Amino acid sequence: MAQTVVVGGETFKRRNIVGVWLGLPLITFGIYHLVWYYKINNEARRFLRDEGIKPAISLLAITLGAFLIIPPFVSVYQTGVRIQRMQERAGLPSRLEPVVALLLTFVFGLHTLYIQSHLNQIWDMYLRSGPAQPGILPSVPTGTLPPSADR
Repeated sequence: MAQTVVVGGETFKRRNIVGVWLGLPLITFGIYHLVWYYKINNEARRFLRDEGIKPAISLLAITLGAFLIIPPFVSVYQTGVRIQRMQERAGLPSRLEPVVALLLTFVFGLHTLYIQSHLNQIWDMYLRSGPAQPGILPSVPTGTLPPSADR
């Protein structure tokens, strides 16, 4: 079951990593993976407030783009970069490595597990810090400082 997280008036989902990686894709014959991929890219667009992120194009790259071989891998890498930017904005010290996400696509699709676990770290931090003010997307939750800010 996904847990809803509200940050700056936007709603995001903290999802079960095993459910995202194995459970729901098996039950839905792989359709859920496509839905999940669209949703996390949409969450990245809303969290980063970056209209340049196009979730539909990311989805297109991993579906029809697979016929060209390269686009799905570029899309997974770019999604990793987006999650990394989200972690930087949230002030998390541990960051997702896009290359690791890319390499994990070749190992039983473990990139899904890896990416969702890093997204959950962001949402957990906001759940611990309490609700943010509506309309304002904080760059750092209350009570935490990024590692570079203490210098």
